Amino acid sequence: MSQKLLIVDDEESILTLLQFNLEQGGFDVTTAMDGKTALDTAMETSFDLIILDLMLPEMDGLEVCKALRQNKILTPILMLTAKDEEFDKVLGLELGADDYLTKPFSPREVVARVRAILRRSQKMIQKDDVEKNTNKMTIGDVEIFPDNYEVYLQGEALELTPKEFELLVYLVNHKGRVLTRDQLLNAVWNYEFVGDTRIVDVHISHLREKIEPNTKKPIYIKTIRGLGYKLDNPFKDE
Repeated sequence: MSQKLLIVDDEESILTLLQFNLEQGGFDVTTAMDGKTALDTAMETSFDLIILDLMLPEMDGLEVCKALRQNKILTPILMLTAKDEEFDKVLGLELGADDYLTKPFSPREVVARVRAILRRSQKMIQKDDVEKNTNKMTIGDVEIFPDNYEVYLQGEALELTPKEFELLVYLVNHKGRVLTRDQLLNAVWNYEFVGDTRIVDVHISHLREKIEPNTKKPIYIKTIRGLGYKLDNPFKDE
């Protein structure tokens, strides 16, 4: 069965170009040209990935992204932006986007990026990062069930985006090790982000908000000044 994509862009030429190339790549494509239609469509139909332009009529891409995440729709989102300011990229990621691509771009680049995101969202955990036959991971009061894509804190289910989930799993699999932002960027995002390590900081911040009792004094994800981050078990002898 073909994977289903929703493409949202108010420029008909870009929409047509993306639709043609992605359908040629074997995807089932639905399109929308404004934010409100996109949100309604995504709320009514399940998609494997959403390609979402930043500048849209009715509702802009950031508003759509925020509304989807507030409604617990965790479909991976690839944000398109004609702007090159870091602020736009980081803000989109803060609101729940999984990736971004700056215009202009080639259709082949979009198809490749879509395939990469879908691969990561489906597999999440690379086989060399996880012990064989492991279907539960525990760190302190956090329980992770990779096979079911579930995370619990003291028995309460947590809502993590695909990228937050993958980052958490990677940190747990490298418990006690200091990981630089570049290491995390390359391992979790799987390609160079042209030095945009701020993306790592944004997702670390999101994880802390969800698992730390006090984000100002984190007991799980420690910042190692000048180096990066380290995840530790807050409880001794575990």
